[in-house]
Amino acid sequence: MTPARAGAGRGTSARSLADDLRARDDEELARLLRRRPDLARPAPADVTALAARATTRTSIQRALDGLDLAHLQALEAVVVAAPAQGADVAALLGTSRRRAEELVAHLREVALCWRAPEGMRPARPVADVVGDPAGLGPVLPGVPEGPQLRGLLADLEPRQRQLLDALAWGPPVGALGLPADGASAPGPVAEAGRALVEAGLLARVDESHVQLPRQVALALRGGRLHRHSASEAPEVEHTALDPDVVDAAAGGRAADLVVLVTEVVDLWGARPPRALRTGGVSVRDLGRLASHLEIGTDETAWLLETAHAAGLLALDDGQRRSTEDPAWVPTTRADDWLADDPGRRWAALARAWWTMSSAPSLVGPGDGGRVNALSTQTSYPLARLRRHDALAALATLPAGAAPTEEGLAALLRWRHPLRAARSGEDHGVGLAVVLREAEWAGVLARGALSGPGAAVVARDDSPQDAEDPVARAAALMEPLVPPAVDHVLLQADLTAIAPGRLDGPVRTLMHLVSDVESRGGATVHRFSEISVRRALDVGWTADRLLAELGAASRTGVPQPLDYLVRDVARRHGQARVGACAAYLRSDDAALLDRVEHDRALGMLQWRRVAPTVLVTPVPAPTVLDLLREEQYGPVVEGGDGGLELATASLRRTTARSPAPVHVSGVDDDVARQVVALMRRGEGARTSGLDEAGTQTDPMVISSVLREAAVSGDAVWIGYADEVGGVSTHLVRPVAVEAGRVRAAVGDGDVTRTFLLHRVTRVRTAD
Repeated sequence: MTPARAGAGRGTSARSLADDLRARDDEELARLLRRRPDLARPAPADVTALAARATTRTSIQRALDGLDLAHLQALEAVVVAAPAQGADVAALLGTSRRRAEELVAHLREVALCWRAPEGMRPARPVADVVGDPAGLGPVLPGVPEGPQLRGLLADLEPRQRQLLDALAWGPPVGALGLPADGASAPGPVAEAGRALVEAGLLARVDESHVQLPRQVALALRGGRLHRHSASEAPEVEHTALDPDVVDAAAGGRAADLVVLVTEVVDLWGARPPRALRTGGVSVRDLGRLASHLEIGTDETAWLLETAHAAGLLALDDGQRRSTEDPAWVPTTRADDWLADDPGRRWAALARAWWTMSSAPSLVGPGDGGRVNALSTQTSYPLARLRRHDALAALATLPAGAAPTEEGLAALLRWRHPLRAARSGEDHGVGLAVVLREAEWAGVLARGALSGPGAAVVARDDSPQDAEDPVARAAALMEPLVPPAVDHVLLQADLTAIAPGRLDGPVRTLMHLVSDVESRGGATVHRFSEISVRRALDVGWTADRLLAELGAASRTGVPQPLDYLVRDVARRHGQARVGACAAYLRSDDAALLDRVEHDRALGMLQWRRVAPTVLVTPVPAPTVLDLLREEQYGPVVEGGDGGLELATASLRRTTARSPAPVHVSGVDDDVARQVVALMRRGEGARTSGLDEAGTQTDPMVISSVLREAAVSGDAVWIGYADEVGGVSTHLVRPVAVEAGRVRAAVGDGDVTRTFLLHRVTRVRTAD
């Protein structure tokens, strides 16, 4: 029989959690460390240290946070019925014995309870952390039991029964205002309460309050802990959708997300917004970007935070170029991202949203003042936890299931009851926000989790395969993203319709010579004198521009567009601006006459120095802007008399992704190494090495003393006195509380109180 089987048998001689852990085999201990990774760091020296660490309040609270409602109720049943058998737990939960034993087995696996010879017992501090189980009061002495209790309950008057029923399901303490002995004329409720106290069915707490004993409460509940059994997950109301339809909708949303982030990279690369002194993006720049993208400011803030988390945007402090102000600009990583396949581009953004700790929904005015996008004030790690909880719950539903928000909220309360009870207000990061952001990210579609989205949110505990979720999600999404189109439809009203997502040379061409007028399934681009002049400013000719548009269009170049391009090109470059402060030169003397006498340009203070030359004291960039506003179409002339072509200058900075949030886990290899280390420590302790099992860790000292107080065993302790000397005592602990150890010293019955922090070592007496 293996050690694991011996420990699991009904005849086990375990007297504590430490004994239970010692009886487990290596695989069971490794599974415990994987389920409760906080026990493995730092590695415990032996099983005694492991048991001590597993019974700290902090570790137990962390373990309880990971339990669903079924396991929490089972743990309450173990606390109530300890030492509990499977039939006891099943009766208290109102479920089958098989299901009860499954729940209790998991609780034992994570060291929240252990198997004693009499049955299952909770780990020592569990009852304190759980509090009043299921709203029950304590077990009180002098309470009738068995047939006597059932007879008393059957003979109660209606008012007395109502009083007990009001306390039956908790809280067990009620205020009745019972009169003191000898008081006259008590009210009917007080009279009923006094009768119940006299019958032993209620207990006085003070002059005004009474308490319902646990024995009576269980009898009133019919032996059940809760009104409704939560041994199984609740049924979630949902709409069943075709998974293929869900994935297709997710593919369309992924394409939109890629287009929007590409627009941000292009726009901020050419005209980056200034960074606020306190960090983040100003309200004006956020609104301008939202208007350009034709989406709401809340979605724009989410888009920026996600792109920043993906390393596509970063703050450039301008130190390399002292003439530039700090600004938010695309990173060099953005160029690689733009060249990648659409599926991988989406997967990088979706995974960044899944792992980031910022909460874009906080952007805007709040109680503490305005929160700006991309500022440190958007950091809210709880948002990441709520995101993971909600989508992990969605992943448990069948493929294509679109639950109602109320149904999903109920499932979350069942899966994480303690966490849900502590969350209180959602602080702007509630379930509705999580679902909305998941739709924006393409992880959800039509309210259901998509196939690629499930790959994004998949849990992966292997550090060496950290990139696998992105690769899997990209492979699933790639065939779902609508392919980019390589053509447009030119219209006679000076517009062009792109019947899909533009990419490659056609997208570059349309962004150069047109402006987006409206977005959607088909994007409408508008041609104007200003947009056409952008192409002419970078050295394009009218013939080249029309030829490129004709090659990109399925409808040919309409005559109005041909006229517009050639008319702008004819006037483009007739006037040239140079530095004088500035001069204006043109072979057309009549044009210079018109410019010189144009009242709108009077501020330039023209002076004619030659029939074809005007000079002005105003700087050349200002002259150039004013002449373009008046539709003269000037170009810049260099010092050698040649044209200076405009260049598409894109600002970039080094990629600096936000510090990632890592949840430290324990994989199989680490768990086995820690178990091997504990086995060596156990071997040294049992073989007489290491001072015959002496423990010096304060946490272990406290745990050993508490276990000895329960079992009645004697231990040797080292105790430091006021002057630093350490004396050795053989003691039998009676109680460990409030930082003090009350113990019988030696073989006598004389008790002494020791300060726990002065106990330097402890060793079990042979």
